[in-house]
Amino acid sequence: MHYENSLAFARKKDQDDPLSKYRQDFFFPDFHDEEVVYFTGNSLGLQPKATKDYIQQELDDWAKWGVEGHFEAKNPWFSYHELLTPKIAKIVGANEKEVVVTHSLTTNLHLLMVSFYRPTERRYKILCEGKAFPSDQYALESQVKFHGLEPADAIVEVFPRDGEHTLREEDIIAKINEVGDELALVMIGGVNYYTGQFFDIKSVTEAGHEVGAVVGWDLAHAAGNVELHLHDWHVDFAAWCSYKYLNSSPGGVSGMFVHEKHSKNKELPRFAGWWGHNKDERFQMKPGFDPIEGAEGWQLSNAPVLGMAAHNASLDIFQRAGMAAISEKRNDLTAYLEFIINKISDESDLVDFEVITPHDPKKRGAQLSILAHGQGKALFDALSKEGVVADWREPNVIRVAPAPLYNSFEDVYRFGEALRTSISES
Repeated sequence: MHYENSLAFARKKDQDDPLSKYRQDFFFPDFHDEEVVYFTGNSLGLQPKATKDYIQQELDDWAKWGVEGHFEAKNPWFSYHELLTPKIAKIVGANEKEVVVTHSLTTNLHLLMVSFYRPTERRYKILCEGKAFPSDQYALESQVKFHGLEPADAIVEVFPRDGEHTLREEDIIAKINEVGDELALVMIGGVNYYTGQFFDIKSVTEAGHEVGAVVGWDLAHAAGNVELHLHDWHVDFAAWCSYKYLNSSPGGVSGMFVHEKHSKNKELPRFAGWWGHNKDERFQMKPGFDPIEGAEGWQLSNAPVLGMAAHNASLDIFQRAGMAAISEKRNDLTAYLEFIINKISDESDLVDFEVITPHDPKKRGAQLSILAHGQGKALFDALSKEGVVADWREPNVIRVAPAPLYNSFEDVYRFGEALRTSISES
């Protein structure tokens, strides 16, 4: 694709973009004098304009029905989470029975690891990527300690090679084979939060299974961002949040996936709650937990309806747009962004930018991580003053993530102009 760093080119791309109509379905922040360039969908997605109506419907039914809203509301709360199931299943490539929306991300990871991290005297190690997101690190450390093990011994981290920023899948697989029959669990972030690298989930999962390990994934930066096929890839379990690329409110509800090969195993150890109990007997209040078959069996409490209503509003947009079209635009948008960044870097004597996210579109999502050699936070602060909402990570990385549903090619062009100005100011 031939790109041009011009406003006319960007606007022509937007005119030809079949997803451009969805931009009007979102609110853009208005705290700046100019319309902001919002490139932090990897941290918190923008609010769909329909969200208020979806939540208001439940508030109105709460006012009208009180507790009877569990069964009499327009969308009965007793089964509200089931509205989300077919929609999220399409996004992550799963059968409906394999997914459920409930709780929060790290809560779900803990609940899943209770079932799928079952260390023995011989097989007890967990493999993860080096410098995983802190919440994942803490979760893994605490799971290991819960079983009376030492994190320094039980947790195996895989780091990039010297002088490189991203992991090579061959190194992950080599480490899996090296740990071999000591490996109990592989648990990696599907898209790395720092570099934006999208891992080959299928190949890593296969390698883990070949040595007898269980393989799970944190898809916080992957769900709604990249095309996933969790069922076909035979992933054992996964969890993701809904507030990043899925645009479903700050701290919104989380999704979890459990492959159908585990769905009928009611003997899997788990921390149980009444919403995961046999629906037909849920209100009989009998002792003895009888888990629902499938991912629903990992639910604890009844649905947080207001958070799920916000999620529902966004999922309906995803339904209309489709992940295939979202992915196609994402690749074009990030390629144009990479072109702009490199062009500005080449033309400037003051900075040296390095995009540390893989160049191959199959190995990245919407996020590009820019290593600003020789620059400090002053550059990022100047960029913020220009109306760019991005993310700074120490010591000198700027993360930018144009989301295909609401970001435009003109946004990318404007980002480039703001970056050029910020270089001079900083």
